[in-house]
Amino acid sequence: MKVVVCGAGQVGSSIAAYLSEEGNNVTVIDQNSNLIADMNESMNVTGIVGHAAHPDVLERAGAADAEMLIAATYSDEVNMVACQVGHTLFDIPMKIARVRDQSYLQASCSNLFSRDHMPIDVVISPEVEVARGIANRLRVPGAFNIIPLADGLARAVSVICKKQCPLINTPLKHLASMFPDLKVEVLAIIRNETKIIPTPDDEMLAGDEVYFVTATQHLERVMTAFGFDAPATRRVLIIGAGKIGTKLAQDMRTTMPEVSIRMIEANYETAQRVTEKLGDVMVLHGDALDRRILDEAGVADTEAVVAVMNHDESNILSSMLAKQYGCERAIALVNNQFFTPLVSSMGIDAIVNPRTITVSTILQHVRRGRVKAAHTLRDGFAEILEVEALDTSAIVNTPIREIKKPKDMIFGLIVRGSEIIAPRGDTVIRPDDRVIMLAAHGQVKKVEQMFAVRPEYF
Repeated sequence: MKVVVCGAGQVGSSIAAYLSEEGNNVTVIDQNSNLIADMNESMNVTGIVGHAAHPDVLERAGAADAEMLIAATYSDEVNMVACQVGHTLFDIPMKIARVRDQSYLQASCSNLFSRDHMPIDVVISPEVEVARGIANRLRVPGAFNIIPLADGLARAVSVICKKQCPLINTPLKHLASMFPDLKVEVLAIIRNETKIIPTPDDEMLAGDEVYFVTATQHLERVMTAFGFDAPATRRVLIIGAGKIGTKLAQDMRTTMPEVSIRMIEANYETAQRVTEKLGDVMVLHGDALDRRILDEAGVADTEAVVAVMNHDESNILSSMLAKQYGCERAIALVNNQFFTPLVSSMGIDAIVNPRTITVSTILQHVRRGRVKAAHTLRDGFAEILEVEALDTSAIVNTPIREIKKPKDMIFGLIVRGSEIIAPRGDTVIRPDDRVIMLAAHGQVKKVEQMFAVRPEYF
């Protein structure tokens, strides 16, 4: 597949790396010559210096025979115009644009991105996706990360195993006998900097970040089995009233009306504007690193604090202080992936990485055909996939123990209609089953082939 990526920032470079490693022909456009030089040296991509929306630059990038354009520059307008030019002049079949300003995404503008107006096939808003990710974590106390799957019937969840976790030092193969009525499968273990795709003989240790997949109806019981039985969230303090904080507060008012929300914002004008916009949400003007402001916000009586300011360090420090002053849980927005291994040791309960969320969202549309969902894990070492089985696939009507699956791949759950099945050796995959699994990044292509996925753009 030939892909043109507009923007060599964190999202654009990550997507370019994923696609080039899988053998796709990738060209990246950016006006920053240093970024392009770095990509030309470190990746198997073609980098072009230029304005991503200019027709001559897109032509040099090979837009005439490109099958996909991914516009992820820092400018919404450049992203939108690049898609328009890609459609009108080069007839690129699939166009994906990152659009951050919420004014473009209001319900009254729903027709803006139609084929007759501004033809963008997929519009991705990092603020919307990040707010949704944070809300998911708030709903499940103890979850370091949570990913809805199979139309909400299943969840992929990561937790940090505490010393008191009842499941540590137990071979994974014993979990089925310990909890025979629970649909749960451990997919990955991250131990310090070591990333493990486990075998049945592996064990979870204290301090491990563990990814598992389970039926949504069993999630509360599974979290209890891991030692997390905190009460439901009733009071939330949001630190930072920028785009993400405001979007989160707006969504929570609609989807979690039982939750009381307070906010802290350092910029006076922003605090005033958000107060007027949200109305019934208390917005305090002040520094979240100031004990007096945290006390005024009632941090000691708050179940969860969410730090979503523009600086990772501020988010981490304010989360730590909130925990120290009595808050039960802390969720921090962290852009720099190098901070991720350190966060759990600082007492922060969960992190949200906008780049990872945005890349995963884009991949769901890049992986075409029967791949219904694709979510990247830490540093992209593996992906959690949801794939629909075809009646022509070689794996259909074959016991799982007889399937020649790729190395570093684990079957998670099978969703058959509304039924959730924990696969065993004699389990048979049927046509139209949705299979949830984990695969190392380098094995994803083989997984697609195994399921006879015939994507239009690969």
